[in-house]
Amino acid sequence: MEILTCIKQVPGTSEVEVDEKTGVLKRDGVDSKMNPYDLYALETALRIKKEKGATLKVITMGPPQAKQIIEESFMMGADEGAILSDRKFAGADVLATSYTLSQGIRKVGNPDLIICGKQTTDGDTAQVGPEIAEFLNIPHVTNVTKIIEVKEKSIIVEVDMPNTQEVCEVEYPCLITVEKCIFQPRLPSFKLGLTTKNKEISVYSLGDFEDQDEKNYGLNGSPTQVLRIFPPTPNNEKEVLRGSSEEISDILVEKLISKKLV
Repeated sequence: MEILTCIKQVPGTSEVEVDEKTGVLKRDGVDSKMNPYDLYALETALRIKKEKGATLKVITMGPPQAKQIIEESFMMGADEGAILSDRKFAGADVLATSYTLSQGIRKVGNPDLIICGKQTTDGDTAQVGPEIAEFLNIPHVTNVTKIIEVKEKSIIVEVDMPNTQEVCEVEYPCLITVEKCIFQPRLPSFKLGLTTKNKEISVYSLGDFEDQDEKNYGLNGSPTQVLRIFPPTPNNEKEVLRGSSEEISDILVEKLISKKLV
C-alpha cells in the first residue's frame, strides 16, 4: 500500500506583509512552520503506515525553503518527500494550487490513499483536497473524524456532517481530508532526524510535468483574482454608557440601528 500526504509551509506569525500588486502574501524572510492541520493528516498516515506496512510519501508546493517541512516529516516517519518549486507556480489560487499538486502527484506515482489536512491556516478555504481529487478523477471524503477500518481495497471512515455523523466506505485510489480531532500528532524524533538528515528530497518544476502549459499554473491559471487585501485597522475607541438599564438598552438599540446591524 502506498500513502501520500500533502503538506504546506505556512507563516509562523500573523505579522505578514501583502504584495499590493498581486494580493498574495510575502513569504520571503518570514518565519515558517508546517501547517498545523497537516500534522493531523501526517499522523493519520503514519498510523496507517504502521498498521499496514505501507510506504508514506509527502509532497508540498513552495519555494526551496519548504524542504524544512519535508525534513520534519522525515523526523516523524515519512519515507519519501518531494517539493514542487517553480516561479511559474507563484501566486496560485486554490484551483491552480490543486492542479499543480495533482500534476506533482502523477509525477511521484499515483498512491492508493491521499490524506490531506482539512485546510491551511493561511488560506482557510478547505478546497484544495477535494479539488486535487477531482483533477485526479478519484473519489474523496472530507471532514473525516475517525478511521474505522483500513481494508485491502477500501477504507472505512467516520465523517462529521453538519447535522449527522456518517460512515463511508471508499475504494482506492481515493483522497480523504481529516479533522484535527482525529489523532494527537507526534513530535519529531531526534533519532530519526540523525538517520534522515541526508535523505534525498525530490524537486520538480513545470518542465517535469505532463502538462507544461504555463496558462494552467500560478497567477495565469488562477481564475480568482484578489482586488484588494489589507490587514485590519485596529480600533481602540471606547465609550462608556451611563444611566438606568432601560436607558442604556435604548442607546444600544439606537447605535445598532445606526450601524445597520439590526
